[in-house]
Amino acid sequence: MAAAEEEAAGRRRCAGYRHGPPWVFKGSALYQLHLVKASTARAFVPRDLRLVEAFGYTLGGMFLARYHDSPAGAFDELVVIAGIVWNPPTSCAWAARVLVNSVEACRHGRKEVGLPSHVATFSKLGVAACLSIFMRSVTCCLSHELAHGGQTIGDEPLARSNGFLSVLGIGSTAPKQENRREIEISETKGSSTRHLCSISMPLTGSHKHHKWMGPAIRMSLPSFSGQTEDHPDLLKYSCKVECRVRPVKPARIWNPRTSEPQECSDGKINSVGSNVLADSVAQSQSISVLLSKPIFALEFSSLRMHVDAPKIFVPQCKKEVGYSST
Repeated sequence: MAAAEEEAAGRRRCAGYRHGPPWVFKGSALYQLHLVKASTARAFVPRDLRLVEAFGYTLGGMFLARYHDSPAGAFDELVVIAGIVWNPPTSCAWAARVLVNSVEACRHGRKEVGLPSHVATFSKLGVAACLSIFMRSVTCCLSHELAHGGQTIGDEPLARSNGFLSVLGIGSTAPKQENRREIEISETKGSSTRHLCSISMPLTGSHKHHKWMGPAIRMSLPSFSGQTEDHPDLLKYSCKVECRVRPVKPARIWNPRTSEPQECSDGKINSVGSNVLADSVAQSQSISVLLSKPIFALEFSSLRMHVDAPKIFVPQCKKEVGYSST
C-alpha cells in the first residue's frame, strides 16, 4: 500500500509540470549580485557567447529561493549565476549550477530546461552549529591568515581590531547570530554527500522598521541554458517575475572546507569534445562564484514566477556565418 501511495504521489508531482508551460512558482527569494572574475565565469559560458565584463570582472552571484507552491510542490533552490552574457540589445544570465532539494524539480531542470541541476539538502542551523562552523573556519584559515597578512574567507574579514571575537559574532565586524539565520547546503549524489557552502542571511521580517515590503514590480529575467548532456543545443528561456522587492544586507557565504579550484592552461576545464565542465571541477568553480565579492542584494517577497519553455538559440555570429555561406 505504501509503495502504491508513493507511486501515486510521484505521478501527481509529474503532472504539475505537464500543466505548463508556463510553469508557475510561488514563494520568496534573495537575489544577490557579486563581482566575479571573468576568468572564472568564462569556464562556464559557451565559446559562442560573449561575456559582459569590465576590468576583468563580470556580474554573477546567486538566486536563493524557497517555493511554497510549484509544479513540484514546496522546495528550496539555489541558482549559482556565473555571469552575464550579451544578448543584443540586452543581456542574459548564465547559471553555473542549480541546487534543489526536490528530485522532480532536478529532473525537470535537466530534461526540460537544460540546466545544470543537482539534488541538494538545505539545512537550517542552530546557534550551536553556527558557532561550530565559525570555529572550524578559524581553525582551517589561521595559517592562511598569518601567511598572507589578513586574507579573508569568502571576501569577508576574518578579524580586524578585535580579532578572534569578531569571528564569534561578538565584535563589530562579524555577524550577530541572533539577527541572522544560517543555511548549510550539501550536494547529494546517490549515497554520498558533499558540503557546498553555508549561507548566513539577515533576519529582517521580525523587526519593526522592516515592515515595509517594498514596491510591487513586474520584470523579465531572460537566461541562457543548454549545452549539457541532456540538451546539447544552446537554449534561451524567460522568467516573468511579479513580486515586492526591497534592498537588504547581502548574505554572507563561506566554505572553509574547500580549497581553491585549479584551472587548465586555457582557463577552461572542459570534458573531451564539449563545452561542459567536468562535474567535480564545475562544483569547485561554482563555490568560487559564491565566495566572490557581493555588491548588493534584493529580497523578493510575495513572489510569483512564470517560467516559459526554452527555445533553441542560435548566436548572432553563427547566423552571420550561415548567411554568408549561402
